[in-house]
Amino acid sequence: MSAAPYVVAGWLFLMGCHGLATSRNLIHAVGCLAVCQSSTYVLLLAVGYRSGATAPVFSDIAPGSRPVVDPVVQALTLTDIVIGATVTALLLSLVVQVAKRHRTVDPDELSELRG
Repeated sequence: MSAAPYVVAGWLFLMGCHGLATSRNLIHAVGCLAVCQSSTYVLLLAVGYRSGATAPVFSDIAPGSRPVVDPVVQALTLTDIVIGATVTALLLSLVVQVAKRHRTVDPDELSELRG
């Protein structure tokens, strides 16, 4: 197996973290967090990949005749996608509320949140 999916997952994670660290906009920060989350999709699919394997839906092949891809990893990836979309929607709704209340999406200008 190639190391390319692992490198891509690491690169996506690092680019998302870099964007989070340098972001001066809450909407941009939510987008960068979504990029970090997408690295987990690539990583999970890379872990469950098997060379020459077929889909885990058995319709016309005899069990054990051919290798199949792990269906648990695919289910975890789908769950990760749903949770990521939910978290992104929740964070964007919070950003909208912050923008309505404070008239800015710049985290440095939110003086009421300082400790």
